[in-house]
Amino acid sequence: MTKVASSIVIGNIPSAELAAKAVRNAMQKADISVANSVLLFLTSEFASAPQAAIKAAAKAANCTQVMGCSASGIFTEEDWVLDAPAAAAMVFGGDISLASVKNHTSPQQPLLTLTAPNAINSTWLSNAHQRYGGVSGDAIGQGEFSVWQNAKGELSGYVDAAFNGVEVSTATSHGLQLLNQPQCIERIQQFDLFQLSQQTALASLQKAWKFHSKADVAIPLHLMMAVYADSAEAITAGNYSQTSIIARNEDTGSVTLAQPLTAGQFVSWGLRDPLVAEADMSLISNRLASELATPASFGLMFSCLGRGPYFYDGIDRDLEIVKHTFPNMPLLGFYGNGEIAYINGHNQLLPYSAVLSLFSSPTIHET
Repeated sequence: MTKVASSIVIGNIPSAELAAKAVRNAMQKADISVANSVLLFLTSEFASAPQAAIKAAAKAANCTQVMGCSASGIFTEEDWVLDAPAAAAMVFGGDISLASVKNHTSPQQPLLTLTAPNAINSTWLSNAHQRYGGVSGDAIGQGEFSVWQNAKGELSGYVDAAFNGVEVSTATSHGLQLLNQPQCIERIQQFDLFQLSQQTALASLQKAWKFHSKADVAIPLHLMMAVYADSAEAITAGNYSQTSIIARNEDTGSVTLAQPLTAGQFVSWGLRDPLVAEADMSLISNRLASELATPASFGLMFSCLGRGPYFYDGIDRDLEIVKHTFPNMPLLGFYGNGEIAYINGHNQLLPYSAVLSLFSSPTIHET
């Protein structure tokens, strides 16, 4: 019998009972009276004072292994919430548990990582562990943030843990339509990109957008991304990193990016497109299903706040696709301020993406 289940409870005020009820509902679904561990996500209304809700969740689960964070929005396979106080919980019983990395004996196991924006640093992001997860936060990336493990707040601002008893497979959906062929960076100063393949960066961006739009209309910078890699072939194959475009500078012909790049790298311009993103999520869902040795038993998804219902005109198409591909599979996730995934040999902090991790183990299926 499956020993993993999730539940989401929505209320009018951020009360501890919402967390307790979410855990109780999930435990009833999983048919357990004591949980090995709990993954608890709370909406941002809880962020300034989450401890009462965390304590209530631990009491309802009869365990202290409660890990999670607050976020602008949360979801399960049942529903999503962005504008009301809510708690979502996934409980683990049987042979499944979520353990702090400090107690984990298999360094090869990918790590679930949850972090506040001010706790992100290259030390842990670039270490040997493969990571997947997300950044807690509100719509503008400011304000109160809260991350917890072992049923109490974590002062470092980030937590990481690994699942025992499961196989995990992760994939990322960028949802980008590339608008031009990769071009070599010839001149760049930190965040300001000046020259690409014998033309200014701004001219390259304008040309790519005009060819796509077939009209002389303003470039929607909020939907545009710069994708980059060490070779043109890597971009063509989809093995690229991405960064947001901060500004276009008419006087210098440069484009300001959210991350500094280096001369000799290659860049293409990408457009965030709902239809492309939808197709991309369908593709990675089916690919993950084929990679697992047994059917997926539960899933975690970390989606950008700018990728969920706001991106899909009020419907989270990513969530709908995962639910359709894996009917009745327990699923938990949140809409955050960035996503974490292991891509091209290193961990990356991603914008406007969705990271989907699926877990399976023969031990948690009926035989």
